[in-house]
Amino acid sequence: MALRTIRELGDEVLEKECREIKQMTPRLRSLAKDMEDTMYAANGVGLAAPQVGVLRQLIVIDVGDGPIYLVNPVIVEQDGEQFGSEGCLSYPGKAGNVRRPSHVIVKALDLSMNPIEVEGEDLLARCLCHEIDHLHGIMYTTRVEGEIYDAGTLAEEEEEDEEEDEEEGAFGEDDEQNGWRVMSHPDSRKQEGN
Repeated sequence: MALRTIRELGDEVLEKECREIKQMTPRLRSLAKDMEDTMYAANGVGLAAPQVGVLRQLIVIDVGDGPIYLVNPVIVEQDGEQFGSEGCLSYPGKAGNVRRPSHVIVKALDLSMNPIEVEGEDLLARCLCHEIDHLHGIMYTTRVEGEIYDAGTLAEEEEEDEEEDEEEGAFGEDDEQNGWRVMSHPDSRKQEGN
């Protein structure tokens, strides 16, 4: 498959409403695979069709459990709240704090046009909301509370926090499933092993 050019903030296509997909065609199937490849090449966890210049309701997401393709997705239920840093492949190097539901249920079609339901919590819920927003011409930047900042700034602060934690005797493990950081004290690990 081919890598597609990711459209960036300021491109009018990112501000437009996408059309529903009525039938799956070989061209749309190819688009879905191209989107997946483009997302992985850009180290992203989600990509919507308008981000590659196509005004169709198609998204792909992978938060660690393999790709999820959703055609004509609609959030039918949401609850809880999470507030945290969010970035976008269409605004590279930048991030901002966004409030999202912590749990969502999405109804959509798969690539065979069969009805499916996806339930997401935490990072998956955030990604579903973010990508579905793209299908309606909404960039996360319109939802940011506070200032948009350089994404590298946050990574540098997290690195400094890790170094301080290591100096204090704590250590962390990366949870690859959801991208959250789990901290534990060395003694608690020793007890778990006994």
